[in-house]
Amino acid sequence: MFKTRLRALLRPLMASVPLLLTSPLHANDASWQQTLLAARGQTVYFNAWGGSPEINAYLVWARQEIARQYQVELVQVKVDDIAQSVSQLLAGKQAGKTSNGPIDLLWVNGENFKALKEQGLLGDPFTDELPNMALVDTTLPVSEDFTVPVEGLEAPWGIGQLNLMVDGDQVDAPPTSAAALLAWAKSHPGRFTYPKPPQFHGSSFLKQILLELTPDPAPLYREATDADFLRITAPLWAWLDQLHPALWRKGRLFPTGAAETRQLLDDGELAMAISFNPGEAQSSVQNGTLPPTVQAIAMEKGALTNSHFLAIPFNASARAGAKVVVNFLLSPAAQARKSDPAFWGDPSVLRQEALPGQTRPALRFKGVAEPHPSWQTRLEAAWAERYGH
Repeated sequence: MFKTRLRALLRPLMASVPLLLTSPLHANDASWQQTLLAARGQTVYFNAWGGSPEINAYLVWARQEIARQYQVELVQVKVDDIAQSVSQLLAGKQAGKTSNGPIDLLWVNGENFKALKEQGLLGDPFTDELPNMALVDTTLPVSEDFTVPVEGLEAPWGIGQLNLMVDGDQVDAPPTSAAALLAWAKSHPGRFTYPKPPQFHGSSFLKQILLELTPDPAPLYREATDADFLRITAPLWAWLDQLHPALWRKGRLFPTGAAETRQLLDDGELAMAISFNPGEAQSSVQNGTLPPTVQAIAMEKGALTNSHFLAIPFNASARAGAKVVVNFLLSPAAQARKSDPAFWGDPSVLRQEALPGQTRPALRFKGVAEPHPSWQTRLEAAWAERYGH
């Protein structure tokens, strides 16, 4: 009986040991304590993509933990495209709204981060103030965002890699190259498609195939010029011209987003769907939203890879609260839960030794870096001109 009671008393303490062992020493600095005090009672409005039930459920858990531990209220504002939030911030700045803005935190990367930075829509650098930034694995792509230097204006949250969630019952030999994917689609008309750009997954698919078809990718990592864009994208348009007649609905209609393609995969209309999370297939199988025969496959040349980030706007109403939220989301407990396929399956940005001992490394593929964001902007415009009927 005594041992049972002792274990019950020690369990909460032991559960916190990994956090205590991996918390940076400056977590108790006076400046951070002042941030914690200033954050108490604040409400943080977090604009984030709302298209994934798993991510939304994870943020519900985070909201509960943040409220319990720090007396900060986290409110997820679900958006289809974070570009809408960037436009909202720009309109506020142009109207002279320099404080008490409606957005306290953004889930952002790529062309949207570039736009935020260039338009002066972010506050002062803040990541050096976060105790848990000391736990981040700096060998990951966390210092640049689509070639744009981060410079403390956003904190890394997770790693994304483009992959195909493939139903093995319908696809004997999963395609791992642009040529193989085109051949499979032609042989199985109507069983593949991709979301309509500029939806994130659709634009990412264009970049993945462009990288596949480009022998020398060096120009893709510089600002796109008219001449380079015309020359380098010609094979992509030729490839898409062949692919589209073989797509679901013969390429005359495209899904509105990743959630729709995943539903079509679950319904058996598609044999594969695009994901930007290498753990999504496993997570979806575990929670019963995809058949057990589905697995993640990446291009042999390398999966389009980036980090996704958290940024605080220039006119945030709850800046201290936003810092507390970001620091919590970078904690070992939050990152371990996020990387668990049972909850989200999004790879952690922390060093493996900083995570609780039982945390398994998340699935990762060989990666290729994101092109300069100017290529995405031009690709989306050119795609709309050619196929956006």
